[in-house]
Amino acid sequence: MIGIIGGTGTSSLKDTYPIIREETVNTEYGTAPTISILDIDNKEVAYIPRHSEGHSVPPHKINYRANIQALKNIGVRQIYATNSVGSLDTNIQPGSLLIPDNFIDFTQNRISTFYDEEVVHIDCTEPYCQSLRETLLKSGEVHPYGIYIATEGPRFETGAEIQFYKLIGGKVVGMTGVPEVVLAKERQMCYASICAVTNYAASISPNKLTITEVVDAMKDCEEKLIQIITKTIKNTNDNLNCECQNILDDAII
Repeated sequence: MIGIIGGTGTSSLKDTYPIIREETVNTEYGTAPTISILDIDNKEVAYIPRHSEGHSVPPHKINYRANIQALKNIGVRQIYATNSVGSLDTNIQPGSLLIPDNFIDFTQNRISTFYDEEVVHIDCTEPYCQSLRETLLKSGEVHPYGIYIATEGPRFETGAEIQFYKLIGGKVVGMTGVPEVVLAKERQMCYASICAVTNYAASISPNKLTITEVVDAMKDCEEKLIQIITKTIKNTNDNLNCECQNILDDAII
């Protein structure tokens, strides 16, 4: 099964596609938000709202392990995640979509692994699934690559931080991409992100950033997101035998 982890402004997916059923999944890491099984192009697709219903859980409090484990438990092998981000590059404009190819992690207080009790080292040279990324790139007009800077939140970044992130090669900044991508990799699931650019980050824009601006811009991105998700689901090979699904072969000591 294909999974979608929906971020800010993606609740309309449930209004766009028929809901086949809904599932509440309890895991050893806690109970995940209700998962809706949608019918997209005659495929069963599991949609989970990252922030829970009503967007009630802030980025630094999300139970990322429960979300990933719940998708794993119901048979999801491939995940497309949506993330709202700020742009560090004036050529990457609000309203556009970007498919990240790597990340730099500046989160601080999150549980970022399933392996607290054993020694497991997974390879993160290419953290995002290249097969899923290629499918996304063929499904719509997007920026084809860029480094995702992951920050703790919930505050927005300072101007000095943004200038530093830009200096080290960052293209977009967000609060939800990590550890989600790493946890999916540890569970041997293919994972790719669709970043919806909602604003220029602090100091890139001359104006102060507000949450109203982010939410309004995300609404403007919704139609693009739905279109690319629909095409991507249609073009995804459900039976893909990807190296992501065998990542633990050389990771366990």
